[in-house]
Amino acid sequence: MKRMSQIARIDPVCGMEVTPEEAAGTFDYNGQTYYFCGTSCLDRFKANPLKYLEPSEEARAPIGAEYTCPMHPEVRQIGPGSCPICGMALEPLDVTSEDSSELHDMSRRLWACAILTIPLLLVVMPHLFGFDLSHRVPHRTLAWSQFALATPVVLWGGLPFFQRGWASLVHRSPNMFTLIAMGTGVAWLYSVFGTVSPQVFPNTFRNPMGGVDLYYEAAAVITTLVLLGQVLELRARSATSSAIRALLNLAPKQARIVREGIEADIPLDQVVIGDILRVRPGENVPVDGVITEGQSSVDESMISGEPMPVAKREGAKVTGATVNQAGSFLMRAERVGNETLLAQIVKMVSEAQRSRAPIQKIADTVASYFVPVVVAVAILAFIAWAIWGPPPAMAYAVINSVAVLIIACPCALGLATPMSIMVGTGRGAQAGVLIKNAEALEGFEKIDTLVVDKTGTLTEGKPKLAAIQAIGSHDEAEILAIAGGLELGSEHPLAEAIIEGLHDRLITPAAISEFAAIAGKGVQGRLEQRRVTLGNMALMEEVGAASEAAAGIANTMRSEGQTAMFLAIDNAIAGVIGVADQIRPTSAEAIRLLHQDGIRVVMLTGDNRLTASAVGTKLGIDEIHADVLPEGKISLIKQLQATGRIVAMAGDGINDAPALAQAHVGIAMGTGTDVAMESASITLLRGDLMGLVRARRLSRATMANIRQNLFFAFVYNVAGVPIAAGVLYPFTGLLLSPMVAALAMSLSSVSVIASSLRLRSVSL
Repeated sequence: MKRMSQIARIDPVCGMEVTPEEAAGTFDYNGQTYYFCGTSCLDRFKANPLKYLEPSEEARAPIGAEYTCPMHPEVRQIGPGSCPICGMALEPLDVTSEDSSELHDMSRRLWACAILTIPLLLVVMPHLFGFDLSHRVPHRTLAWSQFALATPVVLWGGLPFFQRGWASLVHRSPNMFTLIAMGTGVAWLYSVFGTVSPQVFPNTFRNPMGGVDLYYEAAAVITTLVLLGQVLELRARSATSSAIRALLNLAPKQARIVREGIEADIPLDQVVIGDILRVRPGENVPVDGVITEGQSSVDESMISGEPMPVAKREGAKVTGATVNQAGSFLMRAERVGNETLLAQIVKMVSEAQRSRAPIQKIADTVASYFVPVVVAVAILAFIAWAIWGPPPAMAYAVINSVAVLIIACPCALGLATPMSIMVGTGRGAQAGVLIKNAEALEGFEKIDTLVVDKTGTLTEGKPKLAAIQAIGSHDEAEILAIAGGLELGSEHPLAEAIIEGLHDRLITPAAISEFAAIAGKGVQGRLEQRRVTLGNMALMEEVGAASEAAAGIANTMRSEGQTAMFLAIDNAIAGVIGVADQIRPTSAEAIRLLHQDGIRVVMLTGDNRLTASAVGTKLGIDEIHADVLPEGKISLIKQLQATGRIVAMAGDGINDAPALAQAHVGIAMGTGTDVAMESASITLLRGDLMGLVRARRLSRATMANIRQNLFFAFVYNVAGVPIAAGVLYPFTGLLLSPMVAALAMSLSSVSVIASSLRLRSVSL
């Protein structure tokens, strides 16, 4: 690097010295002109000047992340906090690899409360530890010792519960924390009055020895157990995002940029479109792009699920986060940042996890009445025990009403659906099935009819040369050479198949002049003094080269699923070329499995009937519709829906987008167009019908899991609340301690989440 001169400037991106004469570009920012050594540095600076300049205090202040509630995704705020509706800890919209601050805070409170609660139990129940303090320590001393140990636990350890309980009253949305705050608050306040002014209590509150029972240990143990439940729940909820975290961890943190022959590692977020990047063996591809030099094999299992590496050479597309296996290559960045396929997958999964399934309405309706009903039951329990309970009746009334408040857990009901959706959509992403929203996941379980496009869905979507039939004195090599020469000037997919076949057979294309494309029919040109034509029968008739023999050959090819093209020299057909779009290897097995599942498969295609019938018959498709225009696809789906069928549509092209939107569930093949993927509710990254089988299994497993969770939550509350109220006491003498109720309440939410986490290992 040369010495700094009077007129030299420092490139703010790379730090190189650049004179105005050497600058590849300049940019004015805040009244200052900056000089750049190359266009890539200039582009980076334009994208985010503050990243390369000393920021102002305002710019230096971090922008808070946006948080939302998994149970109420409509709740959004900047920074962490709790949901004003259900009181649960909010989660960041953008998943990170770090544990939440809420988990750290609850863990800290749990350990501190546990340290204080253990000696409190020693004071209250010394017999559990082999001691007897009743004759050694005065009762008042024991009471104040309990107060000293329990008060920090209840007021500091339980502070978040009181804050959320108060917020629920302010927002008129009573929830689990309303009940916890009421239960622990009543037990602690009752005990405080019993310690400070025991003389104010009437005989109905006193035990047989004339004293007032204190419930400090109940309030403290309840608080500690609820904190334990919160820690377990937060850890479990964190695990529901494990699929997204795994995807995020696939992306490398740096990229190796090549600029003017110099290679350097730069942060991934500094890569811009057009950058040339080096990818060495064993490294993850940094962004989406195209190989410009070199060749290798790339492990694309994170997208396709296929373990076999894919050979890549110059001109091939590579996807960010896939793994380079063997060779080193250079690539040009085409999609960076939030535009990469990995970023789009993470975004889609995150949005799906926050969406609400229709079945959630059941839980929402029940939860809206739940807390008022529980409070009413607690009041009735208090009255019943106060009137008919054994001595001390009022003490029994207090403790059993507290047990009712504590055991009830509307959170279990609220978590039943969103936790299953979160885990299910994450599991789908790992299997190459992207779910756009929870409604699609629920709806796909109910479909009974699947409508599929042929090209690119049942077939590869990449036509290949299948057959050449020469007529008369001509031979196959001559036919292919002339056809290849004509198609060199065409961009039609069938032309690509012929050119590829020409290269595979090492045949030199004929030198064609005066090339002309005839829309919808074929191409023409001149070979020396002869006119040569390649196209369909309509074009052959125009040039006077129709032939019954050639038509018979073409029909035979079509019956085998091939598209037939005729080659005419002057006014005589010299040969027929068959091009076939190969059926995907997995299509037949997928359709067999769908049939086993009771799904009717209907094929729609714009191809001719002979070719469509050949493909449909080979695959065992129930119903075939050929020569269908895009508007015809919508019409057929509407007809099926009108007969009461629940229809899913799978396609990959722009012309499929309207039909995908019309179907109850639209399914886009990941190998297709962005328009189709935007119109669809489900995207199959692997691009084959086995993805449909996986999506069906995922949908069924997720919905079964949701029903199990809801059933457990309903049964738990229906059984738990009456037991806590003491309905079994007259028959069995059984009473439920508030501490046991707290443990049961905490574990109910954790068990629902644990049940949802089983979806992570479901076989697809």
